Amino acid sequence: MLALGLFSLLALAGPALAQSSTPAPPPSSAATPTSGAASTSTPPADGISVKGTLRNAAGVIAGAQVQAADSGGAVVATSTTGDRGTWELVVSPGTYTFSVVESSLPDGVSVQGTVSRSIVQGQLSTVVFSFGEVRSSTEIPFAERFLRVAVDGLRFGLVIAITAVGLSLIYGTTGLTNFAHGELVTIGAVVAWVVNVKFGVQLIPATIIAIVVGIGVGMLNDLAVWRPLRRRRSGLIAQLVVSIGLSIGIRYLILILFGGRSQAFTDYQSQVQHDYGPIQLTDVNLATMVISLVVLIGVALVLQRTRIGKAMRAVADNRDLAASSGINVERVVLFVWALGGGLASLGGVLFALSELAGTVQWEMGFKLLLLMFAGITLGGLGTAYGALLGCVIVGLIVQLSTLVIDPDLKYTGGLLVLIVILVLRPQGILGSRSRIG
Repeated sequence: MLALGLFSLLALAGPALAQSSTPAPPPSSAATPTSGAASTSTPPADGISVKGTLRNAAGVIAGAQVQAADSGGAVVATSTTGDRGTWELVVSPGTYTFSVVESSLPDGVSVQGTVSRSIVQGQLSTVVFSFGEVRSSTEIPFAERFLRVAVDGLRFGLVIAITAVGLSLIYGTTGLTNFAHGELVTIGAVVAWVVNVKFGVQLIPATIIAIVVGIGVGMLNDLAVWRPLRRRRSGLIAQLVVSIGLSIGIRYLILILFGGRSQAFTDYQSQVQHDYGPIQLTDVNLATMVISLVVLIGVALVLQRTRIGKAMRAVADNRDLAASSGINVERVVLFVWALGGGLASLGGVLFALSELAGTVQWEMGFKLLLLMFAGITLGGLGTAYGALLGCVIVGLIVQLSTLVIDPDLKYTGGLLVLIVILVLRPQGILGSRSRIG
């Protein structure tokens, strides 16, 4: 039932996310910058069109030069963005490094790094660049900046909560602190990227497929690793060590298969911020918040209103008493692993879209793991509602910290929260002081 709800929600959110792409204006002899003007006089016979739009928080960037360099570093094609910020290059199949010429950018605008992409025949190829903050003499009032960052923190906290609820439920029903949960997040994003980019499937059905795969991976984790360990009565410390080793093994397997470079989704790359009073949100971020809220409410309803949800709460409260009451504990645990895997996969896609500018990274789940642990520790280990509350607070703290520290250091706020909570209130906000059974 929950999976069908997720699928329906994603299908309804699709039209709100879709952005109409503006075709690049044709080359002309006028002085107005044009897009898609390659530096080579004759396009290669096997040429593939690579397109994109240069856009930062202030709007589109016209008159900037975009160039593609081959594996040897030689520039093979150059394009200049038009009035709408669009550009287009034609290159042969292969791996290229795309960059923006800094000197061609307007004053106060800086591009953050280059983008490496493998261009393959028959696949839609887009490249997205990240830009630094626009420097302006007009300062945004602090209250308005605070409100914008707080809303962004709420969005980030909801994404963390989507990924962490399963981790908290797994701890509540089995006592396992699963360090490999971050890799479930990465697997979900990677599967969605493979289906979206390699097979040309639109991102919403690709996400649904990723959720199904995540459910399967979660169940496989329990059946192949954790259930045999429980039957052998392995201690929690031994299981903790196994989870760390499993995390490292899966992470580097993803690195071998996926590669170490960030890879972008095909869809929802060019996003425009809309004003909602003093708040600015893209359609992707707004949809992320709505999807996260609806899914979390759905999980709460499952826990409160369904038989399996009541069984999950009974097993989390007292495993032996639940078993003596006729509850099939192993079946409940298997369902928890399936639910955790599906939620982690969905959270991985939402995290990539809303926080990583639509790109997938091989260690993205590992980076998020600390914040997941901070959130569920703050809210109370083993409680789904505590995980939701704690993760929202952590998301707010992480994003609000960027008002006073370098944004590159914002994740350290999660570590600070974890340390403070463990010292002052180890049981968390909604946790109990002692665990019985």
